[in-house]
Amino acid sequence: LQYNMRVLIHQDPNMPIDGKLLEILCCPLSKTPLTRLPPGQLKKLNQAVSAGEVQYVNGDPVEHPVKEALITEDSKVMYPVVDGIPILLADKGIGTTQLTDF
Repeated sequence: LQYNMRVLIHQDPNMPIDGKLLEILCCPLSKTPLTRLPPGQLKKLNQAVSAGEVQYVNGDPVEHPVKEALITEDSKVMYPVVDGIPILLADKGIGTTQLTDF
């Protein structure tokens, strides 16, 4: 437990997700590999979030800007990354079909 406490204290919340971890992650539903959401698409996502136009798969609104996200290789679903931890819960995915020009 002490070791985990040290890791949490020294972890930089602005540090992006580790590349080695990214290699083994996949969508919890489709099992499609995930990649980082490119900055341009992240900007479009956050513009839509600011306008109140984005919902999670479960229907809840996405209320806060996303600092980092992962997207399935088929570009259908995005998953937010919070403090370097990918939130890979099926109901917290963000479908890309709700975004125009994405």
